[in-house]
Amino acid sequence: MRNLLVMAMLAMAMPASAADSGNGNQARHKSPVISLIIDDLGPSYADGRRVLELPGPVVVALLPGTPYARRLARDAGNADREILLHLPMQPINGADPGPCAVLLDMEERELRDVLDRAFAEIPGAIGLNNHMGSLITQHPGHMTWLMRALRERDPELVFVDSRTSAQSIAVLIAEEHAVPHLERDVFLDNERDEASIRRQFRRLVASARRNGSAVGIGHPYPETLDMLEQELPVLLDGQDVKLVSLRELLERRSALPHAYPGRSYGRARPE
Repeated sequence: MRNLLVMAMLAMAMPASAADSGNGNQARHKSPVISLIIDDLGPSYADGRRVLELPGPVVVALLPGTPYARRLARDAGNADREILLHLPMQPINGADPGPCAVLLDMEERELRDVLDRAFAEIPGAIGLNNHMGSLITQHPGHMTWLMRALRERDPELVFVDSRTSAQSIAVLIAEEHAVPHLERDVFLDNERDEASIRRQFRRLVASARRNGSAVGIGHPYPETLDMLEQELPVLLDGQDVKLVSLRELLERRSALPHAYPGRSYGRARPE
């Protein structure tokens, strides 16, 4: 009897078992979540400030070599927003990706030099996503060099594949090199009318409800920002889907590794 009493007291004092702890994790991570990235920031200070005034942890992706990239990076850091380097990469269609671009004819040393210059222009970046890049993200050599360089720079840097190509292998290479990675599920504004953008936002929310989490990318178009200024307060005011940072979304996907089955990306964004 005494032994039974001692065992009961120990059981009450002990922390939850691993199985119970796992159930607790599932409970904590039950709500579906989205992360939202606004790309192409840096050419206009007014557009960047408007994005920073959006409610919730909206992520800002800044283009190196643009007039206001450094200033907006400082503003974003002061506002406790996550910052991505929006790294230009060569597209298939021959369009100019802009300054600090990764090009197909580069050697590994040149790619590393570009990456160093680009990160130096975007202080506080927690990682990068590709600007254009439908050609480069299909190329195993360049993706291997990029992921190797990211891993050596900081193993916590995040790579987000903007999925400008349905043939992208970027996240496969990121996984091989143990680089934390995500990929875009929904582009909000391939079509720049507010009704279409609102439909895409609702697709993003529906994708999160279906799969547990989803990543959306938009741009600082007036139509996109008008819609987000209306929809984000509603989303943040108690809906079941929550807006979270990239790092929190990564943590949730890690905690629920089977909660994100195969998904449909829709169209790649025209470059």
